[in-house]
Amino acid sequence: MKHQLVFATNNLHKLEEVQSQVADFFKIISLADIGCQEDIAETGLTLDENASIKSKYIYDQYQTDCFADDTGLEIEALNNEPGVFSARYSGDRDFAKNMDLVLEKMQGITNRKARFRTVISLILNHQEYLFEGIVNGKIRTEISGNMGFGYDPIFEPEGYTITFAEMDLAEKNKISHRGRAIQKLIDFLKTQTKH
Repeated sequence: MKHQLVFATNNLHKLEEVQSQVADFFKIISLADIGCQEDIAETGLTLDENASIKSKYIYDQYQTDCFADDTGLEIEALNNEPGVFSARYSGDRDFAKNMDLVLEKMQGITNRKARFRTVISLILNHQEYLFEGIVNGKIRTEISGNMGFGYDPIFEPEGYTITFAEMDLAEKNKISHRGRAIQKLIDFLKTQTKH
């Protein structure tokens, strides 16, 4: 029987991204699947803190193995903004407004270096483990592509001439920040299932 893990999200894009990579080993279920309707407040000042807050909340409330992630877009010329505030950079959870704000702030700036960083907090058998994934790239001057979500249409990963929003899911998973963090999580989980 596959080990079941709760992914502390109701973001179907994220769920699909993770499930596509672990389907052979684990059954990933969402907050909705366990009846969790709460909007868990992300009050941390770092990605690590926010990931931990979410996983610990689910673990404490539902007594189940789980993991949570937090992701930030860090732009060098903007002192690593939006960072931990990526989801609500423009004041609310509207990624079109968030992207517009980034593009506006980046006008006339030649240093377009940026990176996406994901931190995953896994709680398994009363222990917390953290995994990090990073992908470097740059901020485009305009929106391009309609796949993906979040800041994907303005982020061009290193070594590519297209944005994340122009890649299919399988290609993005191979190189994305979340894909890299998830791979570390999967590698770790495989060692756990052997015990």
